[in-house]
Amino acid sequence: MGFFDIFSKGKKETLDKGLEKTKENIFSKITRAVAGKSKVDDDILDELEEILVTSDVGVDTTLKIIERIEERVSRDKYVGTNELTTILRDEIAQLLTENNSDDVSEFSIPEDKKPYVIMVVGVNGVGKTTTIGKLAHQFKQKGHSVYLGAADTFRAAATEQLVIWGERVGVPVVKQKMGADPASVAFDTVSSAKANNADVVIIDTAGRLHNKINLMNELTKIKNVMSKIIPDAPHEVLLVLDGSTGQNAFEQAKQFTAATEVSALAITKLDGTAKGGVVIGISDQFKIPVKYIGLGEGMEDLQVFRRREFVDSLFAE
Repeated sequence: MGFFDIFSKGKKETLDKGLEKTKENIFSKITRAVAGKSKVDDDILDELEEILVTSDVGVDTTLKIIERIEERVSRDKYVGTNELTTILRDEIAQLLTENNSDDVSEFSIPEDKKPYVIMVVGVNGVGKTTTIGKLAHQFKQKGHSVYLGAADTFRAAATEQLVIWGERVGVPVVKQKMGADPASVAFDTVSSAKANNADVVIIDTAGRLHNKINLMNELTKIKNVMSKIIPDAPHEVLLVLDGSTGQNAFEQAKQFTAATEVSALAITKLDGTAKGGVVIGISDQFKIPVKYIGLGEGMEDLQVFRRREFVDSLFAE
């Protein structure tokens, strides 16, 4: 059973509240676009296209959505403006379903992979370390033993922040002095976790993008040393993106997917932005599952990304 197999009332309220700014932004614009009109026509579709693009859904994904709605309008002959929100919700949900087979896709720990190693990547300031702390909390709540590795050795604050989260959650943090070889920290973390029969290892990494070749080499080195202890480690590479940065999040996703084999995404800070449409675009464009979304600072505010609930919340009347 997954962490959130039952989508509780409290979590739904957190999701609704976290997407409030995006929802208000999209709804207010759609309301203005259809004012005084009864039928979905080319003018309304043009305005809807602009609304989605300015909500950071992204051009390519927006064009897919508009094309689907055009087909629906053509097929049904007459579509009233009062139906537009429902159609939009249905088509976006269907698009996301086509890109990912499972509706709920949080990390699950296989019995035959121990410790299960997750390497976390992303630029500084996106909420990477906070996401690691919240993930560690979720794993611990599930009954798993967790080790954290402070392999972002280029910023003293990164290690300090991870240590604080380790203390808060109650899990050990393996660290070295500032400027130490990140691969060495990763090696020590995985070694300690294996020696102590831990279930999960989460490795923090540096978030520098100024030189993609150096980033690629560093991440490759970290992966290589961990695989000496656990042959198929890391089992997941989680890219953390800041949803409030909109199109910058797309660019970061391009950079990191080019630098390493990203297998999962977490999109943070959605509660503070009207750019929540970025989740739709990134999920569609990169074909990498969005596993988690961040909806606040609280320990419980990292939620498993459930497509149906996300879209329903975004377009609920």
